[in-house]
Amino acid sequence: MISVIEETFAEDHGHRVRWYVMTDDDTVLLIDNLVSVLSKYDHTKYYYVGMNSECVVSNFGNSFQMAFGGAGYALSYPLAQAVAKNMDTCIKSYPNVYGSDHMLQACIADLGVTITLEKGFHQIDLHNDISGFLSAHPQSPFLSIHHLDAVDPIFPSMNRFEALNHLMKAANVDQSRLLQQSTCYNKKHNWTFSVSWGYSVQIYDKIHAQSYIAMPIETFGEWRKGAWPPYMFNVRGLKSNNGNSCGEVPNVLFFDSLEGTSMNHVVTTYVKKTPRSCGSSGNDDHSIDGILKIHVFSPIHKLHVGLKIEPNRNT
Repeated sequence: MISVIEETFAEDHGHRVRWYVMTDDDTVLLIDNLVSVLSKYDHTKYYYVGMNSECVVSNFGNSFQMAFGGAGYALSYPLAQAVAKNMDTCIKSYPNVYGSDHMLQACIADLGVTITLEKGFHQIDLHNDISGFLSAHPQSPFLSIHHLDAVDPIFPSMNRFEALNHLMKAANVDQSRLLQQSTCYNKKHNWTFSVSWGYSVQIYDKIHAQSYIAMPIETFGEWRKGAWPPYMFNVRGLKSNNGNSCGEVPNVLFFDSLEGTSMNHVVTTYVKKTPRSCGSSGNDDHSIDGILKIHVFSPIHKLHVGLKIEPNRNT
């Protein structure tokens, strides 16, 4: 696989290419977001842009400085040129390195370049229900998702194909806003609302700080059972045996539909699919359990993705 970079670079005609993006064949890319994110960087300098695995064991078995090909990664033109030029020598230098991603990382490191992390690339080295992960996406454009065949469908009552197509309905309207988390409060009722745009709304019958809401709920399982610590990020428990009260268990509504308005806004609608795991917290007419549908109004414009950034290269 690593030779693909050399072969692809050889097809270039006249330096018209700025970036080389590599992914697995079962990776879903958000192209508009990817183009916007890469535009932050100077493509005339050495850049190796990607992301680690979500699980410690996957990174430990390869490298914590490695971009995972399932999540996808991007090489700037001059870096790809340097890698292609030194490919044969590099391969001979690492006969015992397993995996093309790891070997590429080693070759790039030998050029004095380290990974530039973009949290929107997702290897998804997770199992089961990843709704808790997607509902607490980092404040970074959603760039890719991998291993969808290893997890449950990302929307309830749909198969994997239907669920992915459903998410793309929101992506086709505004990729830059997809999965971006917003939090607001109803102080009168002590409610917290967490919106993952185009995916879900979580409602809590308790005021929670943003630092708490930003942690994913552990609805998912680790990539390798028994590995400890399992994840590269902090999580919140959800199961009753963790001692959680209903204040920590949200009423979850999932993305259902969207429509435009005459005021240059888009309205996304989220509906309740399943009851809350801790049961009702009181009279449904005056509790979050009685909320069955939410409409979210958003302006139709592209979210800002950031400023120019200098490369990570040893000099």
